[in-house]
Amino acid sequence: MAVLGGRIVALDDDTDGLATRSKEDFGESTIFPGFHDAHCHTTSFGLHLGELNLSTPLVTTIEELYAVVAADARRAGSSGWIIGTGYDQNKLGGKHPARGRLDEVAQGRPVWLQHVSGHMCVVNSEALDRIGRSGLARRIDGGVVERDGDGAPTGLLQERAQLLVRQLVLPRSLDELATAIEQAHQRYLSEGLTSVCDAGIAGEWIGESPIELAAYQQACDTGRLKVRTTVMIDSSVLHDVGAHAADTVATALDAGIRSGLGDDWLRIGPLKVFSDGSLIGRTCWMTEGFSDDSGNTGYPQADLGELRQAVVNAHRAGWQVATHAIGDAAVAFVLDCYEEALRQQPRQDHRHRIEHCGLSTEESLARIAKLGVIPVPQGRFVGEIGDGMTQALGPVRVGEAYRLASFVRRGIPLPASSDRPVVDGRPLLGIRDMVLRRTETGRPFGPVEAISCEEAMVAYTKGSAFASRSEHERGSLGTGKLADFVVLGEDPRAVAPEAISDVPVLATVIGGKVAHRASG
Repeated sequence: MAVLGGRIVALDDDTDGLATRSKEDFGESTIFPGFHDAHCHTTSFGLHLGELNLSTPLVTTIEELYAVVAADARRAGSSGWIIGTGYDQNKLGGKHPARGRLDEVAQGRPVWLQHVSGHMCVVNSEALDRIGRSGLARRIDGGVVERDGDGAPTGLLQERAQLLVRQLVLPRSLDELATAIEQAHQRYLSEGLTSVCDAGIAGEWIGESPIELAAYQQACDTGRLKVRTTVMIDSSVLHDVGAHAADTVATALDAGIRSGLGDDWLRIGPLKVFSDGSLIGRTCWMTEGFSDDSGNTGYPQADLGELRQAVVNAHRAGWQVATHAIGDAAVAFVLDCYEEALRQQPRQDHRHRIEHCGLSTEESLARIAKLGVIPVPQGRFVGEIGDGMTQALGPVRVGEAYRLASFVRRGIPLPASSDRPVVDGRPLLGIRDMVLRRTETGRPFGPVEAISCEEAMVAYTKGSAFASRSEHERGSLGTGKLADFVVLGEDPRAVAPEAISDVPVLATVIGGKVAHRASG
């Protein structure tokens, strides 16, 4: 492979006789296009690396969780907020941390523990006091402040109710965010990732700062942006800009900024819209109740009319739209919104996306194909949180959850992603789970939706590049394309499915330069 200016200019025999300034010889290794995670949360992941890690298997019981909080409270010189992340009530006996026990171990400090899904959190009494009675009493569309039988807050804040605590802690500084981006990117490089899409920044409850894009630019300017990045802007930042009536733009970002602005290192991608919540948190919008909570069908994130208008307005303003939808009711509603947007203003090759597309019926599958919508499921969920999803859905509906083969069979583009930090986002681990479709405890999870290793590798390269509208320059290795690739110790297609995640990443190359090399 011959590289000039960061792009491939020749391959195989075409490189014969070319003068070279430097050479890299990776021996008998296997080279693939660099992995591309189509949906992750980079700034959140980088920040979480410095917070209390409450994930399993580090924390396996609710008592261990309290012990971790207590240890932080006792740390010499510690003060201010105790912030933890990654707990999963499904793995801790089915219950969220209790406000009273957190009060006992926190020694008067406010506590904010974020659920692994990111769609809910638990706070203690000191944090509730800081929120204040008036804040807790106000109506929150698309969110719930859980209360006990006496009407007192339990400390569990679902979905948009998390804004009550987030506004006390955020925003983060630009330098803190730029550092978090760099730390996350260093991890990505060690796993063979060369491109990612940060699936929601600068918003009300998904972002870390209202000027979060500036943190990415700062990281880029200071050499801390190590991986090519597309960012989704949260829809809450759109507003009326007073455009000319002929432009059909009802709401937009200032100056008309939209999808596509940027370069091959940092660019603005889709607009992120939330339609519902979490499956393992039992807040996603379903047509039928959860298997272990039959009276609960979840709920939409906002008034349906407002959600529909937000999608239509974003489409009319020229955005690629990426709408979070996990429950089957949410998926069907989002398809209604896209259909209405395209009816009002037809657009070829819009590439609107459904993030997660968690539960899709046969009818929804047909509509996804017909409308040209791109589903963005996380096959990795099956291996790490599949048992919790099975508890929520029951054995029958599991067959409709986080489909893969159904999309491939219908010719629907399939990207691959992790939603990190919700789960361990190593691409080879994700590829393993896309092939095996087995939960952490070994249960089959919709095995008919399993795909081959070859198909999973394509999803993690070409599929994700297509979803990010960048297939012309990445996702495959050919002349004129970016010289972004991963060097593996073995061909994942040639090993047993269980061993795919053990294939070593020897090096990660971006623009023809070695960005990571395994030690030893």
